Amino acid sequence: MTTLHVRVPATTANLGSGFDCVGMALDFHDELEMELLQSSHALAIEVEGQGAGTVPTDETHLVVSSLLRGLQEWGGERPGMRLRCHNRIPHSRGLGSSASAIVAGLAFAWGISRPGEALDRAELTRVSSFMEGHPDNAGAAVWGGAILGWFDGDDVDLVQLEVPAVIGTLVWVPQFEVGTAGARSVLPEVVPRRDAVAQAIAAAALPLALERRHDLLLAATADRLHQSYRADLMRPSFDLMTALREAGVPATISGAGPTVIAFGTAEQLTAGDAVASDGFERHALALGSGVELTVS
Repeated sequence: MTTLHVRVPATTANLGSGFDCVGMALDFHDELEMELLQSSHALAIEVEGQGAGTVPTDETHLVVSSLLRGLQEWGGERPGMRLRCHNRIPHSRGLGSSASAIVAGLAFAWGISRPGEALDRAELTRVSSFMEGHPDNAGAAVWGGAILGWFDGDDVDLVQLEVPAVIGTLVWVPQFEVGTAGARSVLPEVVPRRDAVAQAIAAAALPLALERRHDLLLAATADRLHQSYRADLMRPSFDLMTALREAGVPATISGAGPTVIAFGTAEQLTAGDAVASDGFERHALALGSGVELTVS
């Protein structure tokens, strides 16, 4: 009996100005294992931790449906499967749980379709990005660290940013959820030119700020395209982010929210200690590594 093991990180997207194109993996992971069974099409799913008792336990489970998509992409045959999920990544909190599930399922599919071959991360990035809708969370989950990614026709271009270890994150996770679809539905189709220009300036500075000019992080994480439009969906989160930024902390809404995240040096993040965050669970996290697949 073959067992495949996958470890996949939580991710954060946008980082303020990098809307739908900048993502970062966090040192906070889901662990999954899959036994390949002789009985064809057999399926059993066990979930512990986040999502236990609420996520489906049939072929619509996102890890399984992604695995089946990967088998179609890479010509693998469907085996019988017993999937065990040990979930730590909160769901519907803006920490990339959906992208991580998609990447995990595709990693399993690669292990089944291409036994003995190392993960083709470019191929995983391509398929997961189109499944997820954009490459920020998906690319970060595949590669780890911080990435800049965009679509180029049927391909995905991706640049890994060289973020030094001095950059850490603080994450404030609330108890309430916000669905990504709902958060996207409130975004306008057209924004004022002055906002578009300001966003372009901040987004252009963001990779530089992450890699070398950490003093630019507060300005480079400023956003005018999405966070303010979503404020009423997550008022406690928006107010916390605003208070942190007023204290000089480079804070943003993580992905579609409602988690709040800040990036910076220890000195930059320390200013957040004086900001009240009742109702949020705070974590200090380093950047995470990309998806890992092992076989036993």
